Order: sequence, then structure tokens, then C-alpha cells
Amino acid sequence: MNLILGAAAAIGILLFFGGLVASRPRELEPDAMDEYAPPVDTGPSNPREVLTGAMDAFNRALSSRPRTSKAADQLAKADLKLRVSEYFLVVAGTMGAVFLVIYLINQNFIVAILGGALAYFLPGFYVKYRQRKRFKALNAQLGDTILLLSNALKAGYSFAQAMATIARSAPAPMSDEFTRAVREMNLGITVDDALDHMNQRIESEDFDLMVTAVQIHRVVGGNLAEILDTIAFTIRERIRIHGEIRTLTAQARASGYIITALPFALAGILTVVSPSYITPLFKEPLGWFFIILSLIMMSIGYALIRRIAAIEV
Repeated sequence: MNLILGAAAAIGILLFFGGLVASRPRELEPDAMDEYAPPVDTGPSNPREVLTGAMDAFNRALSSRPRTSKAADQLAKADLKLRVSEYFLVVAGTMGAVFLVIYLINQNFIVAILGGALAYFLPGFYVKYRQRKRFKALNAQLGDTILLLSNALKAGYSFAQAMATIARSAPAPMSDEFTRAVREMNLGITVDDALDHMNQRIESEDFDLMVTAVQIHRVVGGNLAEILDTIAFTIRERIRIHGEIRTLTAQARASGYIITALPFALAGILTVVSPSYITPLFKEPLGWFFIILSLIMMSIGYALIRRIAAIEV
């Protein structure tokens, strides 16, 4: 049994590092331009090319599944240069690694299985964290970007040329989004469709306002530069008010973090200081009932605190 468990954990770790090795940096977005290139069969010359070929075959096998496109969209929003097949291998490797670590620590097969199953969500949490961090950076740059777009239009550029200017001069990650939009337009996609694709990736109400104004202007006409100046002023004021609100609600949010983390910290301290005091809680069914009940109540309390502190601007 130990040999089987060790082999399973080793395979999981190999899958984890195989996914990381195969996730080589790319100049283009994954799953966006590679499908247009004709296949070139030069024959594998080293183990890395063999692994890359296997990953390509795995990625083509997953391309027909509906969940693949959703996962690819989530990776693109997080700006992770991973294909879906590589991401799934990273998930599988993470589950195997967590299973091995837990089993080596407490020699409990059931707990290790539960830990490995819960590790399935760890890469997803990291993707969501990257998305939130990137969306926050995009929203912070949006006001200056719209102002730069307005100045380019005042200088006599067309809207497509203004977008190309932002792609060259704006800081990341805004320049990455406009670079992708400009690349799509160079492939024959219309400006409206490229803006819609950006709007789907960014998922910002302020950016949606700008896209709506540009699309209406392309139909009815008018002074787009003046409209963009007004939108930029509105977005800057909204960001300023949002910052003031976060300052006023910082105490409530900090209280939520502390109250939520305090039981876990206390349990960890008791486990180290007096294991005999807290160990019976994990050995009796009634103890597990109270643990689950407390986790549910803590989740409800944390959600209520976040709900109260989240003030829409």
C-alpha cells in the first residue's frame, strides 16, 4: 500500500513540474494564435520537445470540450501564460503533492485524500487572486488611459491609431490589453468587436461606459474627444471617492480578517502547546460536528462583514 501511495504521489509531482516546464513563455496569448499556424513536423530532438508535443496533443484533445473555453478565458483574464492542458496538469500535480505531504506528516490515508481533494481548489484561488490584482491595476490606469486616448484623437489620429498609441506608450497591464486588441484588428476584426472582447476580459463598469460611448459615437457621430474627457473625469472622481470609502471602512474590514483568523491561530497554538487538550476534538464525531458548524458560522459572519463594508460608488 505504501508503495502504491508513493508511486501515485510521485506521478502527481511529476505532472506538476511537467506542467510548469511546458508552460514556456510566449509572445502571443495561449490558445489564440497557435491554432492558425500550420503544423510543422520536425521530429522531437530533446525531452523538452517531446513534452511540448505531448502537451500540444493534450491541448487539442481538450479543445472540443465546453469547459476548456471557460478555463482559457479565466487564464487570459489572470494574464497567466498557460494553456488549458498545462493548467489542468498543474492542478493534478498540486493535488498529488498535497496528498503526499499530508500522508508523510500524519500517515492517515483518509485525511490525505481529503487534503488532496481540497487542493483541487488552490490553483483556482490563485487564478482568482491574479484576476483581482490585475483588474485593480486596470481600473487604476483607466482614467489616464482614456485621457491619453482623448489627446490622441485631438492630435488628429483615428481611433484605431489612438489605440495603437496606447498599446505602445501605456504601462502594463493596460498596454497588454490594447496590444491584443490592435493585433485582433490587424487580423480583420472590427473595432467594435475588439472593444467588446476587451470589455469581456476587463469586466469593468467604467471601461464598459467608455466602450458604449465609443460605439454610440461611431453610429451617431459627435465630438468623441470631449466625451472621453468627461468620462475620464467621472472615472477619476469615482476612484477618489472609492479610496475615501475604503479608508473609512478599513476598521470594519480589518475586524473581519482578525475575527476570522483568530480561531485558526488559537487552534494552531493549542496544537503546539497542549496537543492533548485539542486532539479529542478531531477524534470524536461530535467534535467534527462542532468544527463544521463553527466553520459555517464563521463564513456567514465574514460574509456579513464584507457585505456591510462593501459600499457601491
